[in-house]
Amino acid sequence: MRKVCYITGTRADFGLMQATLKAIDGSNTLELAVLVTGMHLDEQFGLTIQDVKKSNLPIAATVKSDSTESSGESMAKGIGRMILGFVDELIKIKPNIVLLLGDRGEMLAGAIAAIHLNIPIVHIHGGELSGTVDEPIRHAISKLAHYHFTSTESAKNRLIRMGEQPANIFVTGAPGLVGIVSSALLKREQLFDEVGFSHSDCIALLLYHPVLQESSNAGKVVKTMLDILKNLNVKVIALLPNADAGSLGVRQVLQARHDNVNVILATHFERDKFLSCMAAVDFIIGNSSAGIIEAGTFGTPVINVGIRQNKRERNVNVIDVTDDASDMKNAIQKAILEKRFEKNNIYGDGKADVNIVNLLSSIPLSNDLLCKTNAY
Repeated sequence: MRKVCYITGTRADFGLMQATLKAIDGSNTLELAVLVTGMHLDEQFGLTIQDVKKSNLPIAATVKSDSTESSGESMAKGIGRMILGFVDELIKIKPNIVLLLGDRGEMLAGAIAAIHLNIPIVHIHGGELSGTVDEPIRHAISKLAHYHFTSTESAKNRLIRMGEQPANIFVTGAPGLVGIVSSALLKREQLFDEVGFSHSDCIALLLYHPVLQESSNAGKVVKTMLDILKNLNVKVIALLPNADAGSLGVRQVLQARHDNVNVILATHFERDKFLSCMAAVDFIIGNSSAGIIEAGTFGTPVINVGIRQNKRERNVNVIDVTDDASDMKNAIQKAILEKRFEKNNIYGDGKADVNIVNLLSSIPLSNDLLCKTNAY
């Protein structure tokens, strides 16, 4: 039986992977070990290790990292601390595979630790574009990884052009799409009654995370966004941002506007409630990958603001805008008129869990795999 260690650092990656992790845990050929780190262990971000515990998935270890400051310096130092902690814990866990998702610093730290311990690395969501600090980190993880499970054919082709071995790249689809329709159980009336909004209101879900290259401007962008939404009589459900550089400014603006009448602020929604909200709101505004990837399954209009998701493949429900006030206002008015888009999703058919379990059970793990070279 192969032991697979998945590293999780945020509510976001765990929510995307939860269904697939349960499939791994329930497999007859795989044993799961979850290593919890990052914002999961911080009360400021909702202490979301509780979500991991509620899932009943096996937590093998926790590694603390300082996520209290929101600066590039603290992000870099946090990666260093996590590398030290991951090395110690991976030696104890002894996994056959380290499984990583996406482009955050936690995943880069896991890849650096694993490759120096001669542990094969499987990377999910590699080969995608975004144009911010996330992109070079994502590509760095891909260059350290031995196998790639991509969300789209285009991502696979990009990895091949980066020099990755074609035989080690598999299109599985995005794991965040697994079971999302059946998980979005709360209806609009019930959901908005809970938060105190009328279901006849026009309601937006605000998901905005700071971009390192524009961190000093992040709070101003959110302030402009909220001003426009208020003027258009749109109610707002806003989730607090991640711990990246610039998040303090965003948090301060959101906390100042939180009034339970026009703006509802939450640190965290559990996965089912988050998906229900995505499906029920009139539109989503911000720069979260959830708008780019998951929201297409519901046909919910998404106003994608700024550069954070630059060049990522789009579903038809995404309206791209700059952080200019007039651009945002026009896009909001368009989203309100559009109401819903066709429910197609280029990121897969929701069967990534089955594909990933089958691959993790069967991919060769020979010593030759660890002697990684470019294909060209």
